[in-house]
Amino acid sequence: MWLNITILALVTLQRLVELRIARRNTARLLDRGGVELGSNHYPVIVALHAIWLAGLWYLVVTRVPEVSTPWIFAYLVLEAGRGWVIAALGSRWTTRIIVVPGETLVSEGPYKYIRHPNYLVVAGEIFILPVAFGLWWYAVIFGLVNLAVLWWRIRAEDEALKPLRDEAQPPDSPEDAAP
Repeated sequence: MWLNITILALVTLQRLVELRIARRNTARLLDRGGVELGSNHYPVIVALHAIWLAGLWYLVVTRVPEVSTPWIFAYLVLEAGRGWVIAALGSRWTTRIIVVPGETLVSEGPYKYIRHPNYLVVAGEIFILPVAFGLWWYAVIFGLVNLAVLWWRIRAEDEALKPLRDEAQPPDSPEDAAP
């Protein structure tokens, strides 16, 4: 039981620390002229994550499932990925979509290999942590709902970042032009 509570307490603490960092970074980005875009889905994301975590607390404390060490290890690997994402974005990392005019897209760290590494981590977390407690049904339900919300979020983020992606593209060379 104590292991379960410790794991969930650490996950909860991590989420609270991340929210604090995100709020600080959001304020700084807005102070630099940043604009929030696609905010209509943000309350849905917050609600989804709050319900997911509260439900885990309820199920894990009332049912006291055995913890799967390999799945907890997989979750820790994901958290290392989250750390890599946050380090790559630095003061730009936030839970909102904020675009600062004149800034370029980050292309270091995991962004060198994949366009949305943070969402890959989030999708993994939402699924793997419940599985670590043997809650497969919970993992599948929240995993599918989360994928739908991430699809909405990624579309909004891609639309918001499109001008920055377009600016980053080198102009077509005359040799590439069709005759």
